[in-house]
Amino acid sequence: MHYVFHFDVVWDHFPELLTGALLTIRLSAIAMVLGLVLGVVCAYQASAGPGPIRQAIKLYVEIIRNTPFLVQIFIFYFSLPTIGLRLDANTAAMLAMTINLGAYASEILRSGIEAVPRGQIEAGRALGLSRLQIFRLIILFPALKTVYPALASQFILLMLGSSVVSTISAVELTAITNSLQSTTFRSFEFYFVATGMYLVMALGFRASFTALYWLVFQRGRGA
Repeated sequence: MHYVFHFDVVWDHFPELLTGALLTIRLSAIAMVLGLVLGVVCAYQASAGPGPIRQAIKLYVEIIRNTPFLVQIFIFYFSLPTIGLRLDANTAAMLAMTINLGAYASEILRSGIEAVPRGQIEAGRALGLSRLQIFRLIILFPALKTVYPALASQFILLMLGSSVVSTISAVELTAITNSLQSTTFRSFEFYFVATGMYLVMALGFRASFTALYWLVFQRGRGA
C-alpha cells in the first residue's frame, strides 16, 4: 500500500484552519469565564443557600455530569427552537459549554470549600460577617487556590471537547477540518495538522493557566 503525502494542500487552506482555531479559542475562553462564574455561584448556593436551591443545584449537577455533552448541545440547538428560542450554532455551542463547565466547576469548587479550615469560618462569624461576606472574603480565595490545578485541567478538557460542537455546524477547527478534507480528499494530512493545532492550543492554555496561578496565588507570597 502506497500513500503519497501532500501537505501543500493543507498549507493552501491554512488560513481557514487558523480561523477555525481562533473561534475554538474564543468559544472556549468565553465559556471558561462564564462557566467559572456559574460554578462559583452554584458552589456558594450549594453551601449556604436555602434547601430548595441546594436541591436544585444538586439536580443540575447530576443531570449535566451524567448525560452526554453531545446531547446537551443538541438540546440547545435543536430543542430550544421548538419553544420559540432559536440560537445560532456558535451561541448554542457557547451556552452548552458554559452550562456543562458550570456543573463540573461547581463540584470542584465544593471540594475546595470543604478544605477551608472551619476555624476561619467561625472567626468570620464571630466578627459578624454575613454568609456572603464570609464566602467572598474568607472562603473563595483559598478554595480557588486549592482546586486551581483541577479547574485548569477541566478548562483544557472543555477546549478539547469543543470539537463536538462541529455537529451543529459551529465553524470551529474540527468543522472546518471536516469540510476541507471532504473536498480535497486529503483526510490524513488535514486531521494530522488539526491534531497538532489542538496540541498547541492545549499547551498554550496550560502555560497561560500556570502564569495566571503565579500572578494570582504566588506573586505576593514573598512580600
